[in-house]
Amino acid sequence: MNHVLIIGYVWVEPTSSAAGSRMLQLITFFKQYGYAVTFASPAQKGENAVDLIELEVNEVSITLNSSSFDSFITELNPSIVLFDRFMMEEQFGWRVAENCPNALRILDTEDLHFLRKVRYQQLKNRESFSEKALLKSEEAKREIASILRCDFSLIISSYEMKLLQNVFSVDKKRLLYIPFLLPKINAVEISNWLSFQEREDFIFVGNFFHAPNVDAVLQLQRLWNKIHKKLPQVKLHIYGAYSTQQITQMHKPEKGFLIHGYTEDIKAKVSRARVVLAPLRFGAGIKGKLTEAMLCGTPSCTTKIGAEGMHDDLSWSGEIAENEDDFIDKAVMLYTSENRWHETQQNGIAIINKIYDRDKLKKKFLNTIQDYETYKEKYRTLNFIGNLLQHQTMKASKYMSKWIEEKNKHLPNN
Repeated sequence: MNHVLIIGYVWVEPTSSAAGSRMLQLITFFKQYGYAVTFASPAQKGENAVDLIELEVNEVSITLNSSSFDSFITELNPSIVLFDRFMMEEQFGWRVAENCPNALRILDTEDLHFLRKVRYQQLKNRESFSEKALLKSEEAKREIASILRCDFSLIISSYEMKLLQNVFSVDKKRLLYIPFLLPKINAVEISNWLSFQEREDFIFVGNFFHAPNVDAVLQLQRLWNKIHKKLPQVKLHIYGAYSTQQITQMHKPEKGFLIHGYTEDIKAKVSRARVVLAPLRFGAGIKGKLTEAMLCGTPSCTTKIGAEGMHDDLSWSGEIAENEDDFIDKAVMLYTSENRWHETQQNGIAIINKIYDRDKLKKKFLNTIQDYETYKEKYRTLNFIGNLLQHQTMKASKYMSKWIEEKNKHLPNN
């Protein structure tokens, strides 16, 4: 049996974040095609982490800057190593290459972290977003280097596919567009959706470890007064794991602004809401809150950043606002116009069934794995820049890690 090792930045929390759902989708993919799966992470387990052992996935806790990983991976001898975000490739990629050179190395980017960080910095500086600014980013250099060192990388957003090729000249052969692996929406599910009249209120969903979600709720706090004046009987329900005091203090029942915190069954909440609000001002990748909305038949009002890379040339499942006033007007219109609401609900069905069809995407992923396993040496020989980065990084990371490991031996209690 082929064995895949997944090195996780965090443990899998599918009910807390889109990243957790994404990782569970990848684990399910490997299990479906007969791979034995080991999930290893140096992180502490969160309270919402799923029990992977119940899914017949081996769980292993690993240590940063420790040669114990070398023994672990040599004994495991996986045929594939999947890095969860570029930071894990930076930490463990050289050890994988040195101790398990025949393993296929795949990077799951989740989203382009440098894109999100540059946008956040430009927003703070009140600058318009410029792709040229990305070229100056230290984070971009690190993340692109990680992409080039791996055999290929999973890219979740169609916008990010174009960005990597057009701005950073990354070879398309090193990139595989694999967005969320979602089930098609069928007629039976549609018939079970609540109608426009049966639904009520707005909803926002987001993990509050994620800065764009915190910022979005701060925006909602400002925008809500104007929306609520136009719809005084309507409430806004805000759900998300890891609420901070800053978020919980916004709870204002008298204004219909309700902070609920974490919930395991967010799908049930979204399915009863009439409209999802997501005034995202920065970020990257694709937004789980918005695909979740489509799966529940719930139109959304968002921004260009929110919808970016998510719907190709298809009409959006809701409204995309240009500015704050436009967001307020479109949120109210979507909430009150039954015809527009039904029209955009249908758009969501088309987006999910065309772009996120898990059966089609899984075959594409499997074919790419098989192709790279068959022609691995050819692809690696042609990847000169990746080989150069692997050579230089391995030396630098290796000796830095060994220095840290040796230093840690002499700390108190060691």
